[in-house]
Amino acid sequence: VQLQASGGGLVQSGGSLRLTCAVSTQTYRIYRMAWFRQAPGKEREFVAAISWSGHNTYYANSVRGRFTISRDNAINLVYLLMNNLKPEDTADYCCAAEDHSGDYVDGPLNYSAMHYWGKGTLVTVSS
Repeated sequence: VQLQASGGGLVQSGGSLRLTCAVSTQTYRIYRMAWFRQAPGKEREFVAAISWSGHNTYYANSVRGRFTISRDNAINLVYLLMNNLKPEDTADYCCAAEDHSGDYVDGPLNYSAMHYWGKGTLVTVSS
């Protein structure tokens, strides 16, 4: 399984970006997907997760109400729509997959517990 994130860039505070994660596997539908981020000098943190069906999601408190995670299982893509971006959202964002058939997300996911990880895409929010 290979994951590739894209869509990062430089945006002004209050702006929006949409990140995309392409997943190369025929069994994509059974994976629970998540976005994580790591800001310079800080620990990697959970951002958002989505169940295999796309019906259930969970967000970190810092992004809830501003970010939306979604997926299109027909074309093996996961999205992270980020609105009202703030300078503190500046980070390297990466996607990860977990082999998980349960159609739920009931809390933040642990990066080290995921099964597959992709390289990140850098998001920079200027004030």
